[in-house]
Amino acid sequence: MTLRAVLCGCGAMAKGWLRALQSSELRSEVEIVGLVDLDLSVARTLAAEFGLDRADIGTDLATVIETTQADMVFDVVVPSARSTVVSTALRRGCHVLSEKPLAASMAEAKALLALAAETGRVHAVVQNRRFISGIRRLRRAVEDGLVGEVSGIHCDFFIGPHFGGFREAMDNVLLLDMAIHTFDAARFISGRQPLTVYCVESNPSGSWYAHGASANAIFKLSGGAVFTYRGSWCAEGRRTSWESAWRLVGSKGMITWDGEEAFEATIAGGEPGLLRGHQVLAIPSAPDENQTHGHASVLVDFIRAVKSGRRPETASDDNIKSLSMVFGAIESARTGLPVSISVEGH
Repeated sequence: MTLRAVLCGCGAMAKGWLRALQSSELRSEVEIVGLVDLDLSVARTLAAEFGLDRADIGTDLATVIETTQADMVFDVVVPSARSTVVSTALRRGCHVLSEKPLAASMAEAKALLALAAETGRVHAVVQNRRFISGIRRLRRAVEDGLVGEVSGIHCDFFIGPHFGGFREAMDNVLLLDMAIHTFDAARFISGRQPLTVYCVESNPSGSWYAHGASANAIFKLSGGAVFTYRGSWCAEGRRTSWESAWRLVGSKGMITWDGEEAFEATIAGGEPGLLRGHQVLAIPSAPDENQTHGHASVLVDFIRAVKSGRRPETASDDNIKSLSMVFGAIESARTGLPVSISVEGH
């Protein structure tokens, strides 16, 4: 059975979606039957680049859904338009896979979750960092108890991309547009839930963003664990990985990952004296290498969920917990006070 999909939002990010779709095992299972963008020339250019000659092209999502009889919508619009696009798709019977963030506010997120439940449609978010080998390996190491019970998760993210476009005009740009990846990964790896956050946000000297290009946050997690995040999106010079640099501290030892290829797991050694040195352990491979292809794996997971009726890994009613970390951090930065995190409380 070939599913019919409309892609809404045909800017630069849409190319990544189409490349991921074409590179995945889904090539014969999903057909892009419609392209929607406020600028028809952008949609036409995208159609020509990816050979989508038969796709219906328009500026109104509801009309294109009706014309194409679409089964699903791939939502690649800017965050401020997300609520309208997802609501339109769900009300017309489409399953929806959205870019992150899930919504531009917790109120909008809750309304979308309620609508997805009401319509019985699959609604998920592209948290593609969950589907890379490094994140899967860390989760497996934690589940296997490799370094004991994890009490600390510490992430550094320092990079200086010059995007242009909507990001450079956004409020809270690092927290809302990028830190969500690391926050979601920390929750996924640890299996813990966020309880409170204290955050300091700034827009450093030399920043080319309008607001919030840097943030430092401390989260208390369930089970007595702590997650710290230090980040900047206007940090020139030698960068970290896009996946952040990680240190997990457990009751028996530590795991470090540079976000790329360098992994190390160590426990206490047997040296006498003040410090006992360390012993290096092997880190297990990812449990399923077929789930480590980033965006393509998110798409496969979503399509399989639509076809089977099972719950996708990045379902919106789970992803809202990661979004609550973002908006909790934003509120803490605004007030200068620690904030309790609760999906119900925002």
